Amino acid sequence: MNIPAHAPLHLLHQSAIGTLATHARQPQGYPYPTVLPFAPDVRHRPTILISRLAEHTRNLHTDPRAGFLIVHAPDGDVLNGQRITLVGAFEHVEPEPPVIHRYLRYHPDAERYLVLGDFSFWVMSIERMRYIGGFGAMGWLMANELDPLEPVAFDEESALIEFFERHPRRPANVRLLGVDRYGADLDIAGARHRSIFETPATDAESLHASLADCIETHHDVPLK
Repeated sequence: MNIPAHAPLHLLHQSAIGTLATHARQPQGYPYPTVLPFAPDVRHRPTILISRLAEHTRNLHTDPRAGFLIVHAPDGDVLNGQRITLVGAFEHVEPEPPVIHRYLRYHPDAERYLVLGDFSFWVMSIERMRYIGGFGAMGWLMANELDPLEPVAFDEESALIEFFERHPRRPANVRLLGVDRYGADLDIAGARHRSIFETPATDAESLHASLADCIETHHDVPLK
């Protein structure tokens, strides 16, 4: 196994869409794949917003075990791009403010689904993952190998987002979606971008410094 440090973690933040594979009820036992948007939670786990009437939701109620595939191939070359297959179980989570606010930052258009009252949040508890980052860079990891650091708390992340939004050097076309110890998820002119910190930010001071560096790095990004 030759996997670059933190590569699987960053990959979980680089794509807005994943493939969910549940166990079909009819025909029973067959894999049932479907494509849907997701957002990483503070522990980098996929959070999905799905209709109670959807086939995959009914499948999860019957058997919560599932696979989740995430691919990052900006040039369209899937076989040479990065990809990760997560294996675990999904569980329903209550629509509390930290869950709602974080998901809507990543997917603002999803607010219309919340208004319907038919959609609910589910988060994946990861057991194992298979990462492929190119020739020779692949292997299995356990969930506890993904991130040993304490996640950024909701209040702390909210303060960091306010700091980012009010920074005088922030480009008008750059929006902060989420921040963790290893990087920041940005929306740049409508496109997802992962800004990786030079070193993990283990406290509030280093998080602010890393975000300030991130703003300077993207200050000259052209408007589109």
